[in-house]
Amino acid sequence: MAASDRASAPAPQGATEDRAASRRIGSLRALLPFMAPYRGILGAALAALVLTALVSLTLPIAVRRVVDGFETETTALLDKYFLAALGIAGLLALGTGLRYYLVTRLGERVIADIRMAVFNRMIGMSPAFYERVMTGEVLSRITTDTTLLLSVISSSVSVALRNLLILLGGLVLMMVSSPKLTGLVLLVVPAIIVPIVLLGRRLRTLSRENQDWIAESSGNASEALLAVQTVQAFTHERPSAAAFDRVTERSFDSARRRIATRAVMTVIVIALVFAGVVGVLWVGARDVRAEAMSVGELIQFLIYAIMVAGSVGALSEIWGELQRAAGATERLVDLLETDDSVADPEAGATLPEGGRGPIVFEDVRFHYPTRPETAALDGIDLTVRPGETVALVGPSGAGKTTVFQLLLRFYDPESGRITLDGVDLRDMRRETFRAAIALVPQDPVIFAATARENIRFGRPGASDAEVEAAARAAAAHDFLVDLPQGYDTFVGERGLMLSGGQKQRVAIARAILRDAPILLLDEATSALDAESERAVQQAVRELSQDRTTLIVAHRLATVKQADRILVFDRGRIVAEGTHDSLVAEGGLYARLARLQFTEGLAAE
Repeated sequence: MAASDRASAPAPQGATEDRAASRRIGSLRALLPFMAPYRGILGAALAALVLTALVSLTLPIAVRRVVDGFETETTALLDKYFLAALGIAGLLALGTGLRYYLVTRLGERVIADIRMAVFNRMIGMSPAFYERVMTGEVLSRITTDTTLLLSVISSSVSVALRNLLILLGGLVLMMVSSPKLTGLVLLVVPAIIVPIVLLGRRLRTLSRENQDWIAESSGNASEALLAVQTVQAFTHERPSAAAFDRVTERSFDSARRRIATRAVMTVIVIALVFAGVVGVLWVGARDVRAEAMSVGELIQFLIYAIMVAGSVGALSEIWGELQRAAGATERLVDLLETDDSVADPEAGATLPEGGRGPIVFEDVRFHYPTRPETAALDGIDLTVRPGETVALVGPSGAGKTTVFQLLLRFYDPESGRITLDGVDLRDMRRETFRAAIALVPQDPVIFAATARENIRFGRPGASDAEVEAAARAAAAHDFLVDLPQGYDTFVGERGLMLSGGQKQRVAIARAILRDAPILLLDEATSALDAESERAVQQAVRELSQDRTTLIVAHRLATVKQADRILVFDRGRIVAEGTHDSLVAEGGLYARLARLQFTEGLAAE
């Protein structure tokens, strides 16, 4: 499916605008729970911020004293004024440095907590969630959106608060200095606020849209790079690059409109602010000539006016940043508040026998969310006795792997129930019953780590000796010791250094090391050569002697020794028995066996 067709594509602009307008800057309130544990740091940062704002507001008074003192004060008093001004500047520098340290530290801590909270939520989401949302988009939110929030928390918010204090304090002191000139300044304020409000709405919409397109671009790139060998094998580099270019250009166009809107707002605000300052200065200069105020008082007022104007200009720019941060916060909160179709109970039940009891499917029916018209399982009744080895066979799409998906509770059945040790899976926390299961998937997952770490993934506390024993049982030891650094060889992203069969044997060793009472093998030997397959089959037979084992296989030679074979077709169990009895029945299994074994003999 093309990236632009996915469910993760940005919402239509109208819907995005309605949503952004409804939440506005108030979306940033969602950050408060993450900041609450650090009230001490936050309080100290606010104290430093207030200190620097107050010190800044005292500087113009010191300047006025110095200017007016040139003509009226003694040299000794002038020296004191200059020393006082120097002391105020030093206090300002100290307060600013302290504020920067505290606010930046707070921002880094809060963003780290947000990233961990989002990742912890996403790592536990059921596969149904990832049928609708691309992994790349989730990663974009965890990285790009949190980086934007870091800039806002560690810089923009504190600067905004400081400028707000200077704006309010400056207006008060301007009024004290000259009510007449202050009144003239306030006439300009409505003209400044109007473009901030009007353009701010547009900016908020564009900010959210831009972040959505960035996420889409990230998802597109992630999908192509994760399948880079397939892309290259089918010489699809240019179409993939073209698709990525299109999405990236859409992101750039959105960013360009956002930047242009913000630039226009900045130009209007700054032009109006400084036009007002020049007009006020002109009136003040005439008052000085008329001796209605001193030069020092005019300079004091002018400095306050410039500080207020600068604060308004800074706030207009920061407003744009806060708009983007509000959009990013919305997207992160969306992930944190996403409902999962599979949820754990508040107080989960325990496994009476630790997973060594029977597995029972009672009239289970299930449709995959993306294929609601086709039943993956249609009224399945199945009981697997403790220690029994049961094979699931049938054509592709018959529902075999779906049994594993539901048993691991990646999905919940629409009707019926699944029990383990007599307890409904929905009555237990997922980690409770999954701890009793070891899985070898059809497509083995190999992490970007050493071979030893990949096997130890099955049981993190296992010793090196236990890891190697599991590798021997999975017929993996010989090729692992031949790697450049043996078991400690880095096998590359997704195990690129290993062949398909080697990856599968590492995955089998991982399952063996887990030493769980239930073993699930989903086409576990499909990528093995004949010699390795025989070795692994022997290991699986020994491993399954005191375990409940379910095997999904297309190659019937791998399931001939199973205690029972269940034949699936169109989501139903259509036959059940041993290999010999099913062949004698002459149904679907017999036809599959005839095709496979006849082709095998012909090939020989």
